[in-house]
Amino acid sequence: MAENTKVVMETVRAADHDRYLTALYAPEDKRDALFSLYAFNAEIAGIRDRIREALPGEVRLQWWRDVIAAEEDEAEIGHPVADALKATISTHRLPKAAFDNMLEARVFDLYDDPMPSRTDLEGYCGETAAALIQLAAIVLDPAEAPRFAELAGRAGCAQAMTGLLLLLPLHRKRGQCFVPADILAAAGSSPQEFVTGDGGPGAERAVAAMIALAREHLSAFEQGASALPVSLRPAFLPLALLGAYLDKMETARRSPLKDVARLCVLRRHWLLFRRATRGWPAT
Repeated sequence: MAENTKVVMETVRAADHDRYLTALYAPEDKRDALFSLYAFNAEIAGIRDRIREALPGEVRLQWWRDVIAAEEDEAEIGHPVADALKATISTHRLPKAAFDNMLEARVFDLYDDPMPSRTDLEGYCGETAAALIQLAAIVLDPAEAPRFAELAGRAGCAQAMTGLLLLLPLHRKRGQCFVPADILAAAGSSPQEFVTGDGGPGAERAVAAMIALAREHLSAFEQGASALPVSLRPAFLPLALLGAYLDKMETARRSPLKDVARLCVLRRHWLLFRRATRGWPAT
């Protein structure tokens, strides 16, 4: 295994273990491409954690734009993830516009501006998690992937919203609010109140509304998931874990506002194996 390939795979294993596990169910000749996509996603999703100031973070996002926009025949730049991603984009003819949109959406992560509305949140999820699922689907089966673009949108919303719920303690600690302002207002709260102290009396209602919204998108995905061809399953496999994560949030002794819901490795392996081998039942 080439050294760069090892670095890319280990990046995903360390930063996004759930997606790392799902990639192992892909055909061997597709795994490196999936790891490059997931490593790129981990790199840009973690910019705020590595670069504290917003402006240097934007510079880093622009660096990725420049790397992706560069001509395909330019020499490798010596960054394992970037070089692997460029090879994947070229080999699988992935649309560069999708990466540009993803990078633009990630600018939001760098600031503490509140998420304005549910529509804005769904747009953010569409440009990030849903786009990543669709890109993975193109890698796996370019002929079938376009038929399931709408399903990828639902899947991405469910996955991203569940992920944001899992990150609530971190986001609140740094004063960041991904819960839409209209959902907070309906719960009797506000972005400013939600991120301070215990979140105020409306915080738990807002969390419950977010869980319900994630479940709504997950249910919409599951209604169409039985039609997924075997070739595309690995791209959608992270969805196999979402119901268990959401159940955990609702039944945990401590609120998702304070504690991160976790699934043991054995449970995750079982849920992924079941969906990888059996698919999703018709609903």
